Amino acid sequence: MAFFKDFSDMKIISYNVNGIRAAITKGFLDWLKAANPDVICLQEIKATPEQIPLIDFEISGYPYHYWFPAQKKGYSGVAVLSKIEPKNVVFGTGIDYMDFEGRNLRLDFEDFSVMSLYLPSGTNIDRLDHKFKYMDDFQVYINDLKKEFPNLIICGDYNICHEAIDIHDPIRNKTVSGFLPEERAWLDGFMKSGFIDTFRFFNKEPHHYSWWSYRANARENNKGWRIDYCLASEPMKNRLKRALILPEAKHSDHCPVVVEIE
Repeated sequence: MAFFKDFSDMKIISYNVNGIRAAITKGFLDWLKAANPDVICLQEIKATPEQIPLIDFEISGYPYHYWFPAQKKGYSGVAVLSKIEPKNVVFGTGIDYMDFEGRNLRLDFEDFSVMSLYLPSGTNIDRLDHKFKYMDDFQVYINDLKKEFPNLIICGDYNICHEAIDIHDPIRNKTVSGFLPEERAWLDGFMKSGFIDTFRFFNKEPHHYSWWSYRANARENNKGWRIDYCLASEPMKNRLKRALILPEAKHSDHCPVVVEIE
């Protein structure tokens, strides 16, 4: 039974669903049952719990589900669903401007923690400034958090490609938010502060992406960006079993990313 599950072997998925209600209409719940993660972190839920058929998640095997919507309706928001009861749940970071937009939710288990993160996109100059402020404040917040919770996996949509291998056209996109040198430098520094890009830990090959534009048949032509990550803190390194991307799951313009730990 789920609550007797051995913690030694866990599958964790991160998925920007681009609207949980829309994803459900595209078969998300059947996919969830088949994928069967122990924990799934969702981003861009774009709904409040009252607007979501919560019982369907419980029927699908996730009695522990936590939702942190943005104050603005139909925007942003994160969630974490779990088969295992967490010891503690933290909604937000305590930093107001982040928490108004529902961007961080953490579950603490017996010997590690999982956070669902939705980092802002820099769609215009104001939002780009906001994104850089968020990134700087988030780094400080995590530096502190790791002192208390050293075993930490931060799953989510970082809205940044780390390196040229992570984007289909690095030359033409170098002036586009998501692949700006300053954004890439921040993500590089964040990883160097003590986090492992779990997918790259196991897979050094190109052409693996997690987001595709809805325009110009980008997904069919695999013209994508890898902006979704499961980053594991250094102390988790020896527990990493495998990591993968699931592009065949099509409920969103993103696809799920997976890490398995022991």
